[in-house]
Amino acid sequence: METIFSGIQPSGTLTLGNYLGAIQQFVQLQENYDCNFCIVDQHAITVPQDSSILKENIRSLAALYIASGLDPEKVTLFIQSEVPAHTELSWLLQSVAYMGELERMTQFKDKAEGRSAVSSSLFTYPALMAADILLYDTDIVPVGEDQTQHLEFTRNLAERFNTQFGKTFVVPDIKIPDVGARIMSLKEPTKKMSKSDENTKSFISMLDTPKQMEKKIKSAVTDSEAVVAFDKLNKPGVSNLLTIYAACCNQTIEETGAYFKDARYGDFKAAVAEAVVNKLAPIQEKYEALIHSEELDDILDRGAQKANQKANRVLQKAKQKMGLLRRG
Repeated sequence: METIFSGIQPSGTLTLGNYLGAIQQFVQLQENYDCNFCIVDQHAITVPQDSSILKENIRSLAALYIASGLDPEKVTLFIQSEVPAHTELSWLLQSVAYMGELERMTQFKDKAEGRSAVSSSLFTYPALMAADILLYDTDIVPVGEDQTQHLEFTRNLAERFNTQFGKTFVVPDIKIPDVGARIMSLKEPTKKMSKSDENTKSFISMLDTPKQMEKKIKSAVTDSEAVVAFDKLNKPGVSNLLTIYAACCNQTIEETGAYFKDARYGDFKAAVAEAVVNKLAPIQEKYEALIHSEELDDILDRGAQKANQKANRVLQKAKQKMGLLRRG
């Protein structure tokens, strides 16, 4: 059975884009893969965080993972900071990473632009991301298109380490979902939907009320043509709504486009809103039952134990290959 690793930052409530672009696929993948899903809280602190809010977000993200359909008996769900091997391997990998590689990372450039004080961890965190992945002998990493550069960096580090010190890490492959891989902003449909967007009307939170979801979708940017058709270049807003509907209803873009080809924009948006509400309602119900429960803590405790066992085995092998262990 092949192994999968994926991590999401607890920096605010997950959006519909996170769910349709990642978590919905995770639920399907857990049936056929050894899945490791990590709440990457140490990535979140590369930028300033309110500690009390971060703590709440970590717990909320764990509850949303499970409420969305991840089965703790089938997957390893854990919090990154509860597995010390992540930061330890990150340091080892930084010793074989090059400054030029890190300087070319577009996400660092984007986040650092215009800021007078930038954390050094924001610069080096791709090495931590690489450690996250390599610690679990990961075969496949399901990611959005915006993360492919970091995955190529991870692959390069793994190959370089294996060349210098001998076969140690599995070199992972990248998997980009076909439908819902990139849900865009409702207000700026040429940009990815983001929970950090200052305009809250641009994204749908997984914990929004049905009325909030409906209002946001009805105010989503479209165009003046009044024709429902999939055309990312010329009709990005309409195409985004078609993508959302298709992903919520498990349809292809072609099926959804054919269904709405004669629809008015108002009716089309109402149908998209209904599909989103119906998709998220059962998740929200399960979330409310989990968020303050001891069951959630038990799940995370078991996940941390399993993750530590897996990660420490790979970490010890890497340290041994580098000559860092006095015994062994």
